[in-house]
Amino acid sequence: MVKSATLGTSFLIGLCMVCGFSFNAKPKTEVEVVPAQDADTLKGIEESPFGKTSGGDEVTQITCTNANGNRMRLINYGAAMVSLELPDRDGNRANVILTCPDIAGFEACGSYFNAIAGRFCNRIAFGKFSVGDKEYTLAANNGKHHLHGGVRGFDKRMWTFEPFSDESGVGVEFTYVSPDGEEGYPGELTVNAKYTLTNKDELIVEIKAVTDAITPVNLTNHNYWNLSGSGSILGHELQLASSHYLPVDEGGIPLGELNPVENTPFDFRKSHSINRDFEKFAGEPGGIDHCFVVDGENGTMRPAARLHDPKSGRWMEIETTEPGIQFYTGNFLDGTAGSGGYEKNGALCLETEHFPDSPNQPKFPSTILEPDATYFHKTIHRFGAN
Repeated sequence: MVKSATLGTSFLIGLCMVCGFSFNAKPKTEVEVVPAQDADTLKGIEESPFGKTSGGDEVTQITCTNANGNRMRLINYGAAMVSLELPDRDGNRANVILTCPDIAGFEACGSYFNAIAGRFCNRIAFGKFSVGDKEYTLAANNGKHHLHGGVRGFDKRMWTFEPFSDESGVGVEFTYVSPDGEEGYPGELTVNAKYTLTNKDELIVEIKAVTDAITPVNLTNHNYWNLSGSGSILGHELQLASSHYLPVDEGGIPLGELNPVENTPFDFRKSHSINRDFEKFAGEPGGIDHCFVVDGENGTMRPAARLHDPKSGRWMEIETTEPGIQFYTGNFLDGTAGSGGYEKNGALCLETEHFPDSPNQPKFPSTILEPDATYFHKTIHRFGAN
C-alpha cells in the first residue's frame, strides 16, 4: 500500500456541488484546416538520438504511439515531453504543447517546458524553510524567491528511463536520484515519473518519491498547452473545479488565505473564454499565475479542469489527486530563446500540485516527506475533439 506524508486527506474543500462543475460538450464550429499526414494505427515505441547536452550527456528521444496512431515524444533530459500529437475535429493531428527543436533549445529555455519540476515546484518564499529547529537556504532564482527547485532543478537533470507497452497503452518510466544537499535540500530523494499514453487517448502522469531524510517535496509536470497547435491561447475556454484560489503578493507568494472566486475574475466554475475578463489582470505580469484550490477531498482522484479550443474542437479534461492547480497564462513568454521563441500567451499551464510556499504555511496541506512514507501524485488528462 502506498503511504504518503504529503496528501493530508483531512484537508477538504467539498464545494463541487455548489459550483455545479460539469464537463459539457461544445458545439462544432467550422475552421480552415490543413490535412495532416496519415498515421499508422500500430502502437509502439521507438528510440532515437536527440543530441548531446553542453555537458556531453547523450539525450534520447522516446516516441510512443498508441493504438489510435496518436503520438507522445519524451526525452530523458528533465523527463520532459517534446510533443503530444492529437487530432482536431476533422482528424488532423497537431502538437498541442510548446517544444524546442533540439536539446540546445531545451537547455537555453528557462521556462521549464513540459518537464518534471522539483524538488519543490512553484515558489518558496525567500528560498528558506525549516525542518524542526534547522533552517535551510535555497537559491533565490525568481527575484527574492525560490522557484521550481532552484538554479538546476529536476527539469535540467538527466534521468534514467524504461519504456513500456501493454494492453492499455504505451509510455515511459523515468527515474532520478537527487543527492542529499542538491540545490540545498536535505536527504537523498529517489523520484519515479511515469507517463502513459493510453489507447483511450489519456495522458496519465504518476509521480512517486522516497527519501532517507525529512524533506519538502512538491512535484508536477509543467506542460505548456495550446490546443490549437499555434497562436494565442486567450480564446481557449476554461472551466476549473475551484471555488477558492490563493491570493498572492507581488512576488507570487501566497498570503495564507483561501479566497472565494465568486464575484471575482478568478471565477472559472462555469466555462468561459480566458480573455473574457483578461483586462482585469492588466498589471504586471499582465495575466494569471495563481494556484486554485481543487474542490473535493485532497488525495482522491477528482475533476480539476476542462479546457476547450473552439477553433480546432480539441478538448482536455484533467483529474488529479492534488490539492491545487496552478493556472498560468504564459505571461512571461517573450519570444526569446529563454521562452523557446514563443510569444506571450502562446500557451498556458495547468500544473497539478500542492500549494506554493507550503513549507512556510502551516495552514496548507503538508509537503513534508518522511523516510517511512512515499510521495504519490497522479494526474489524468483526457482528450477528444468535437
